[in-house]
Amino acid sequence: MERAEKMSVIDHKKKKLHIFYCSNCLDGTEFDRMSREEEGVEHTIISLPCSGKADLLYLLKAFETGADGLALVTCPKNECHYLEGNLRAPKRAEEANRLLEEAGMGSNRITVLPMNGKGIGEIVAKLAAFREKIRSLPA
Repeated sequence: MERAEKMSVIDHKKKKLHIFYCSNCLDGTEFDRMSREEEGVEHTIISLPCSGKADLLYLLKAFETGADGLALVTCPKNECHYLEGNLRAPKRAEEANRLLEEAGMGSNRITVLPMNGKGIGEIVAKLAAFREKIRSLPA
């Protein structure tokens, strides 16, 4: 009986999502307001001067500190204020996913969400879908 009680506590653990975003393509205040936490998922929003600054160590450190998933919001293709930051970020996310898979956490815990002409609404919708995916992952 005690084991069953422990299982239910683990099953209802709140998932943690870290969201890194480029401050050049997104207004942090509006983004925070629109991407409110959903039940069962706690999020931490981190502003970067450029998505290219999302170093591999930063991405892995998020998981070391308890993140279950990570979203990286980048500038639209060919519109990076620092020329190539939005091209480097997906490569780093791919490498971090590979390392997480190798460590036994599974892959696809990191998603890259490039901005496009549809604005912040589409990013928030994609983020909601990613939250659902994270919520369904094993602890």
